[in-house]
Amino acid sequence: MNHQRIILTYETYADNEKGIHELLEKITAEHPLQIITGMGQALDALEKNISALSTGEKFDFTLSVDDGYGPYMEEHVLQLPKDIFCIDGRFDKAHVYPGAVLPFNNSDGLQMLGTVMEVREQDVRVDFNHPWAGKSLHFKGEILEARPATDEEITGYLNMLSGGGCSCCGGHEGGCGGHEGGCGNHGGGCGNHEGGCGCGGHDHKHDGGGCCGHHH
Repeated sequence: MNHQRIILTYETYADNEKGIHELLEKITAEHPLQIITGMGQALDALEKNISALSTGEKFDFTLSVDDGYGPYMEEHVLQLPKDIFCIDGRFDKAHVYPGAVLPFNNSDGLQMLGTVMEVREQDVRVDFNHPWAGKSLHFKGEILEARPATDEEITGYLNMLSGGGCSCCGGHEGGCGGHEGGCGNHGGGCGNHEGGCGCGGHDHKHDGGGCCGHHH
């Protein structure tokens, strides 16, 4: 496979519940997204749309729900016992609150993100759907640089992965570098609970998809 190194800026839009086309994410030239194609850093359909473009070219396309993060699935909203969120016998209310995005480990030991929906007396409702599940995603942007990736860049990325580096969805679209700056990035850091990307996370055995819902 010929891997391309692509640096890009873009804006991501989707229709909200009221049908209003709203901005979900903006990646600027000050902090552009940098990916190596074919490494699982971005959605396959996103890569397909940008991989043939050259430096300086602009793009404007929409990904269907299926090409994005798939449909929203109610069965990916779970009620988890509060005791798995306890530290030294006390509920970790400083980090576990509605809207918080936390890392969890699934039954295969893979880390995935869940959004806290509600903290109740006996349990915590956590949504393991990707924040953009169920949405058609509209991307507009520009390729700042596109060239073949070097062997050193590919090796460096693989070494980062083997060392526990953050590489979730890429381009959020994610990825490490999407939603406000983290993997899945939904508000900060790949699993921004006590230490950011790669932290151990809550050892809850959930069998849903991988981190960020990417088919990774």
